[in-house]
Amino acid sequence: MSVGENIRKIREQKNMTQAYVAENAGISQAMLCQIERGTKNPSLQIGAEIARLLECPLEELLK
Repeated sequence: MSVGENIRKIREQKNMTQAYVAENAGISQAMLCQIERGTKNPSLQIGAEIARLLECPLEELLK
């Protein structure tokens, strides 16, 4: 799985919307959508913030 697929899977398991995660991570919903689709990669800082919001280790998103 890609980083984006992992983000989407965990976000959906936790019943979080793209809008909620994007807003609280400081990015646009369009950017989060692109990350989840695999057309963009998050910076390390954004990846860490998304991991914090999803309450999972950053390493889990990177597997």
